[in-house]
Amino acid sequence: MLALALLPGCVSVSRRDGAANVERLLAPRLPGAFQWRIDETGRAAIDARAAEITAAPLTPASAFQLAQLRNPAIAMHYAELGIAQADVVQASRIGNPGFSASTLNTSPAHQLTLGLSVALTDLLLLPARRRFAEDEYERAQYTLAHALMNLAADTADDWYAAAGADQVAAMREAVAVAAAASAELAQRFHAAGNISALELKLEQAGASQARIAATTARAAAQRARLALNTRMGLSGGEATRWRFDLPLAAPVAAEDDLATLQTLAHEQRLDLAAARREVALLDDALALARRWRLLGRVEVGVEREKEADGSRVSGPTLALALPLFDQGQAAIARAEAQRERSRAVLAGLELSVDADVRLGVERVAALRAITQDYREALIPQREAVVARQTERLNFMLIGAFELLLARQQEYDAYQGYLESVRDYWQARVALARAIGTRLPSDAQATGRALGIEAVLAPAAQQGHGMHGQHGAAQPPEPPAAHGSANGEASPDDHAGHGPHRAATPADAHAGHGRAHTNTGKGEPPPATQQTLNAEPPPSRGDDTHDHDEHEEQP
Repeated sequence: MLALALLPGCVSVSRRDGAANVERLLAPRLPGAFQWRIDETGRAAIDARAAEITAAPLTPASAFQLAQLRNPAIAMHYAELGIAQADVVQASRIGNPGFSASTLNTSPAHQLTLGLSVALTDLLLLPARRRFAEDEYERAQYTLAHALMNLAADTADDWYAAAGADQVAAMREAVAVAAAASAELAQRFHAAGNISALELKLEQAGASQARIAATTARAAAQRARLALNTRMGLSGGEATRWRFDLPLAAPVAAEDDLATLQTLAHEQRLDLAAARREVALLDDALALARRWRLLGRVEVGVEREKEADGSRVSGPTLALALPLFDQGQAAIARAEAQRERSRAVLAGLELSVDADVRLGVERVAALRAITQDYREALIPQREAVVARQTERLNFMLIGAFELLLARQQEYDAYQGYLESVRDYWQARVALARAIGTRLPSDAQATGRALGIEAVLAPAAQQGHGMHGQHGAAQPPEPPAAHGSANGEASPDDHAGHGPHRAATPADAHAGHGRAHTNTGKGEPPPATQQTLNAEPPPSRGDDTHDHDEHEEQP
């Protein structure tokens, strides 16, 4: 009996060993090393490490490092590992022995009976129970590692969403600043009688629309940043100090093959490995239920009795349940149903893995093509349209509305490009989640996409028409992009043809007004200057512009 009591005492399992196994599972699957935030880690050490990470421009990998330090979900998963460990310890122990005592009054003496028993069933099933619990603990490690992989993917997805929204907001804010300056200049020309009231209102409406778009974009950027801060576990001053590592990376040189990714997914998906282990565990559970179907409660022990005459007797005892009514049919049926369900779950998961990978590959390819069309076709085309419309406005061939429309379409193309790059990387995050590990082509992501600095870089040669060379007042230079880690030009600047700030109708009027006045000063021409709705004035001797260079004549 003493040996039975000491038998389970040497069985132990360390939660730290399980945590180390989870780290080993994640090491080849994550871009950076994963490390648990152990309870003994001091608050000061965590704050110091978080400050070190936020001091540098934030990347998706460093964002997940912050989540490891601050996100409560990490502590929750570590606690779940402790629960699974406790189940192993519990399964490795037999039930406590039972003690019984009874007395009978037989005048003038008493009869006393003492007994000690232990459940033999626990001892017989102990090896199988312990093996089952250890396998379940291993399955729990795969499940937790998969949950942490999802947390890393969610963090990366939130980072790209917030970074893309920040770029769009910065672009829209710079456009609003330029539009406000253009509207102010238009007001001066209207006061001098150089443009009509309609043209002034069109310019002011364009500035209002740009301001509304900037406010909307900044609100969306703040929401995305808040979601990322929540994912990383940051609040207060820490949530505002860090900045993004921008611009985003350019699309990789070559995407991964579908067949390769599907094979990789079946090998690397941790939830798939956990489902396979569950099927194996339930196979063992069914075999165990069938083997011991007739075994009920069995207790062995020893009993010592003191008779009324003072004599003492002792001997072994045996108590067992007779399988008359319950022969384990329900337990076997339950085990069979659980195994059937687990096999169905595994089959469905294997089917969805292939579909998820195929869908992810197609989405990445589509977004890659969209990004390329924006960068190589639509943006240069929109820039050319704005430049041509500005020239036509200079010669009064079109009104201000046509140029405002072309300019808005150019800004929409810039925003579409920034969003397409963001969507492309979010699609790659989803594809990596589908295969359960890093994409093989991640190593090719070395260049940078077109950034805000290139999109909004002012260029003297762009868009002011031939008349704009005569000292016209220009709107102020747009501010630098918010959250950008550096100010250098992007290497993905479509062959040195980076988009420029589009010309405004006020710019065109400024150039044209100076072309037909002899004041030589920076003020608008007198109120007698005709508006764009009038016929253009005849050529003057002091007019140095060669109107024959244009395809359309006034």
